[in-house]
Amino acid sequence: MTPRIVQGDLLDQDVEVIVNAWNRNVIPWWLLLPQGVSGAIKRKAGTAPFRELAKHGPIPLGGAVLTGSGLLPQKAIIHVAGINLLWFATGRSISGSVHSAMTLVNQHRFESVAFPILGSGSGNRSRGRALEIMLEAFKSVQSSASVRIVEYRKFIQTSTG
Repeated sequence: MTPRIVQGDLLDQDVEVIVNAWNRNVIPWWLLLPQGVSGAIKRKAGTAPFRELAKHGPIPLGGAVLTGSGLLPQKAIIHVAGINLLWFATGRSISGSVHSAMTLVNQHRFESVAFPILGSGSGNRSRGRALEIMLEAFKSVQSSASVRIVEYRKFIQTSTG
């Protein structure tokens, strides 16, 4: 499978489920200052998805957990543990996160999913390398779902006057 790569904001995607680049859930979410994707989700969705996520306990590296979407329009959020305890994303953790997330997509029969570029923020991987790892992982995924990878771009509205 080959996902479509788009530019924009993950939270604005017209999909059934989004993927959150999270940690292994060994540090309580309320002790962390979510940044990047997690911070944006917390600001727009509220804390309900993170409280639900905390009930699942530690997530294996490369694993994934499905929660509700809080105040977001999507049906659910898949939280993936793509970074290790040293805040670094490895090829194995990114690849495992892709496979774990897509397993949940298939199990729950979601028709569409949007991923951020996993490991390129707090995971300290370059966007280019993280994207390469993801695309390689998708080659071995079987799914009928529409998949997109969203390269974050903040659109600034300008006024003409």
